[in-house]
Amino acid sequence: MSSQYITVRETAQILAVSEKKVMDLIESGNLQAYKIADQFLRLKRNEVVNIRTTGQVPSESVAHAYTAAERVQDFFYFNDFYLMALAIIAALLYIIFFTAY
Repeated sequence: MSSQYITVRETAQILAVSEKKVMDLIESGNLQAYKIADQFLRLKRNEVVNIRTTGQVPSESVAHAYTAAERVQDFFYFNDFYLMALAIIAALLYIIFFTAY
């Protein structure tokens, strides 16, 4: 059973637009958003579906190429701690096992 209120991300998926576009639609008044517990922004599912079926919001086809260089850069960015720890462990093992007293 689906919830009556949905998140901005779910709204973006239903409308096939970016989350920023959803926020822009809320700020311009084209979408009605509700704050739950003064913290969480939610939208009514039936209102979002109605907007989608009427075609008031054109879908975005945002497809960005994710190049090999960007993948490598992201790998090192998100795994730098582990790579540094591996290098330190390898250096310590070398010192322990291959250096003579």
